[in-house]
Amino acid sequence: MLENYIKYLVFITNKLKVFFERQKEYICCKKGCSLCCRNAEFPYSKMEVKFLLSGFLLLDKETQAKIEENLQKTADKKKEFKGDVFLYDCPFLIGGSCSVYDYRGVVCRTFGLMENVKDKNSRVPFCAYKGLNYSQVLDEDKNQLSEEKFKESGFKEEPLSFNIGYKFLTSEDFEKKFNFEFGEKLPLIDWFMDMEGKKYE
Repeated sequence: MLENYIKYLVFITNKLKVFFERQKEYICCKKGCSLCCRNAEFPYSKMEVKFLLSGFLLLDKETQAKIEENLQKTADKKKEFKGDVFLYDCPFLIGGSCSVYDYRGVVCRTFGLMENVKDKNSRVPFCAYKGLNYSQVLDEDKNQLSEEKFKESGFKEEPLSFNIGYKFLTSEDFEKKFNFEFGEKLPLIDWFMDMEGKKYE
């Protein structure tokens, strides 16, 4: 099944490359930014975690130990957390970079683009409010894209949103097309909460 998931991942990644290329005037993503790797939930399916860990096993022992330390610290924080939604930095983020970049999950691959949300305005990535992706055409006061700012920008390509929601990209349609199952879906840290029991194995 992992082989079929990889085929799916190649398909999705190639699609996303086209989207990113088309919107490159608006994209500020670069190595070392890592805003998208911080203060989030990071939804991951069981299949995505298996693939992520296959990349983890290729890392040197020192990096593996650092990740395991990050996982334990984050899991401990979640156990003490009393609120509704626990947000955290990705434990696989080392020195401002993803240590398992080629093995990252679907949600990590889509971040930076605008999402097409049914019956609503397009959802800009939160980094737009940090002066990054799509900030050039964002009216923060109205919380929407500005046609006036687009005209002033001189950009050739209009800002576009895409059907890149996590629920859609991990739907049964893709499971059937590529003959695999995503399995259970949880926030990334939840797969590692019981470090002694090693749920992720």
